Order: sequence, then C-alpha cells, then structure tokens
Amino acid sequence: MKVFHISHTDLDGYACQFVANHYIKIDGFYNSNYGKEIDEKFKQILKEIGNEEALVLITDLNLTYMQSLSFEKMIEGKKIKLILLDHHKSGFDCERGFSWYYLDDSRCATKITYDFFAKMFGENEKLSKFVDVVNAVDIWLDDDPNFELGKVCMGMVSTSKEVSKILFDKEHTEYVFYLLEKMGEFCGGEMAHIALDNKTHEIKKGFFRREKDDTLANLVSAYVVELLSANAKRFTIEYNGYLGVLTHNVGNVSVIGNDFLTKNEEFDFFVDITSKKTMSFRSNDKLDVANMARDLLGGGGHANASGAFFTNFKDAYDYESIRAQVVDLIKSKMSYFS
Repeated sequence: MKVFHISHTDLDGYACQFVANHYIKIDGFYNSNYGKEIDEKFKQILKEIGNEEALVLITDLNLTYMQSLSFEKMIEGKKIKLILLDHHKSGFDCERGFSWYYLDDSRCATKITYDFFAKMFGENEKLSKFVDVVNAVDIWLDDDPNFELGKVCMGMVSTSKEVSKILFDKEHTEYVFYLLEKMGEFCGGEMAHIALDNKTHEIKKGFFRREKDDTLANLVSAYVVELLSANAKRFTIEYNGYLGVLTHNVGNVSVIGNDFLTKNEEFDFFVDITSKKTMSFRSNDKLDVANMARDLLGGGGHANASGAFFTNFKDAYDYESIRAQVVDLIKSKMSYFS
C-alpha cells in the first residue's frame, strides 16, 4: 500500500510529515494552506494513486463538512483509506460525522501524529523532545521551557524559501526535513534557543555546501542553477525567436538568473514571476529585456535587467498553470505586434 501525506505549510505541518517519515515510508509529500488549495492537492494525490491501493494521511489541516463529504465521494469504490489528524476546533462537526477524522485541540498536530505512530511502532526519545518543542510554540505555551526554542524553529521554517516549492517540490521537502533534523539536535541543550539562532545561517549553508564554502547566496544559486539546468526542458519558454527559462518565486533573481545564463549559453533570457504578480527579466547581452518587459507588460529597466507587473496573473499551486499564463501572454503580444 502506498502512503501519501498532505499537511500544512508551517512548522507544525512539516513536522507532522517529518515524524510520519521517521516511522513509515511516505510515497508522496504534499503541502497546502486551508480552503480550495486542499481540494486541488487532494485531486493531485488521487491522480497519482490511480487504481492502486493507498492511504492518504492528512495532518494539521481542518476540512469543512462539505470538503469531507466530497473527499469521501471521490474515493468511493477505490482502494483508498483516509486518516486525518488535526487540532483545530473548527473541525469538531467533521469529527462527529466521519470515522476517519480525528481531532484533539489539546495538542498540536505534530504531537497527535507522533502519539499516533509511537503507539504502534514505539517511542523515540530524541524525536519526542523535538515534538514537545513544536507543541509548545504551536499551541502557544509561553510558560513552557521549550517555547523560546520553538519560536526559533518556527522562524527557520517560515523563512526556508531558498528552494521554491512550486519549482522543486521534492527538494524543498528535503531541505525543510534537513532543517528539522538539525533543530532536533538543540532540544534539551542549555540556552538552546540562542544557540540555534546563532547557528541558523551556518545550518542553512550546510545543506547547500558542496566541495567548498561560499556565501549562502552563492551556494543557493549554485544549487538552484544545477536543478534548473538538469530540468531545463520543463522551464523553457520562447520569445520572438529567443530561448529562455521561466521560474516562480526563485528568489535572488539577479544572482541566480545571471549564474544560470552564464552556465547555459544556449539560453538568451531568464524570467521569474512572483506571487505578487511582479516579473523580473534578466539577460546576458543576448536580448534587450527592457524591450521585452515593455512589449509584454509596459515595463522596462535596463537591457540586461528589467521588471514589469502582470496585472492579470493568477497565482497557482502548480508550475504548469503558472507557465501557461506567461506563454499565453507572450503569444498574445507577439500576435499583436506581428
């Protein structure tokens, strides 16, 4: 039986997956905020499962009653089981109505998940200490000795944007799990919150460092450029006979964009679009991206570095939907100018 795990996008959500992954083999990790995004991610999971036997584990996400009904209907007649472990009070109606829906508002979802698996497979002292840290901050036990360390852990996860989840979902999860593993090493230590806070930058660099040390920005750029280069076909777009790549929320566009173009001479430009609808254009003397930004969206800037605002852009949960909007924009504008 395959197991797919969908969880929230914060410390508690990722820690649920970290705990579950310690005990059992997870075939696919998904993360979602509340609302419609959960529906979209659930459909993605069902598509990946197909006709196979599977378990879908949902943690740190409360469903509405109608969502719960919808999920049951979607798996009707399939060899799929559901388990939901959550702690949000708004899910009490669902708990009363669905046997697979478990809710306990006295513990964070990570602690519920840990207790669930530990009861079957046994306790783990190190993991238990980390779970207590997550619990202290997630349900805001500000008098708990683990609270301050939990705040630092929460901040580390919320700022773990170096690897875009939309572009590289698997690698993003690996990065967050690496951070959680490192956080666990500080649990129970003297002034652990200060020690972890002081080491955060070095811990992040440790994930991206290969043969030699460098600044975090340069290490991240080398890592992301390697991923983009290996998957260039997926990210390729065309504009007026020129070849480029499109990214989403890649961060540090100037460094990553220029590094990519230097190491991939077959490409002429680099574009990143953000959730805030801004677009950044980069080139390496092969294409005047100021003209590109102007023609597409009325933007502008410099020949090798420009920007624009894509008013009609709708942020999405998957890269293909994002890419389609930019490709359609280019086609419509090129048709207009031709």
